[in-house]
Amino acid sequence: MGFASIGLQGEAFHHLAYVAGPLERSDTLHVYVEHDGTPWLDLTHPAVDPTPRVPLALELMARDAGPRLFLGRPCYFAPQPIAGSNCTPLVWTHRRYSPEVVASMVAALRRFLTLHPYRRVVLIGYSGGGTLAWLMAARVPETVEVVTVAANLDTDAWTSLHGYSPLDGSLNPTLMPPLAPGIAQRHFVGGRDRNVPPSIVYSFARRHAAARVVEVAEFDHECCWIERWPSLLE
Repeated sequence: MGFASIGLQGEAFHHLAYVAGPLERSDTLHVYVEHDGTPWLDLTHPAVDPTPRVPLALELMARDAGPRLFLGRPCYFAPQPIAGSNCTPLVWTHRRYSPEVVASMVAALRRFLTLHPYRRVVLIGYSGGGTLAWLMAARVPETVEVVTVAANLDTDAWTSLHGYSPLDGSLNPTLMPPLAPGIAQRHFVGGRDRNVPPSIVYSFARRHAAARVVEVAEFDHECCWIERWPSLLE
């Protein structure tokens, strides 16, 4: 894919990241955030390593052309055993969208922006990564747009739909204050998505008037975002 790996220190966690594209040829940086991966082995046992087997946000980033950063989530893409005393299963299960996770993601991004001072940042997240991208946006002043793909933006409605245990300690974008008016929002959802059905995204949009929902009738949770990504991104 031609990505270069780097490490970025966040607040409570160290983050693996990948960079690609002509970093100094634009004033806009696309920042990609990956999905939840494998937080649980089954309904009662957390996974030892949550890193996704199929990193779809990384695949989306490979279809992008400009300067871009893949910002790894805390404790994901880490060497085994997971390094750092802060990496407990709570980080990728109940507290996967917690204030401390969001703060560390923002701090890691700030460190990158100190070295590469982009004036404009577009935060892009797939599935649970979209939820994190939205939560990060209010804390990154350079943010001009948030783009989510199949994101569970109303986490309470999502856990209720699937009968999952509540995400105690996590933030729910639906219940958060609106983003600043200058931040554009595009939220893609597949009409055939059974993991994050359109009702979840529309539930969020009812509370956030600036959110623009783009429903693609023939897509589901995985098909066919990667193939169509360049045209969707435009």
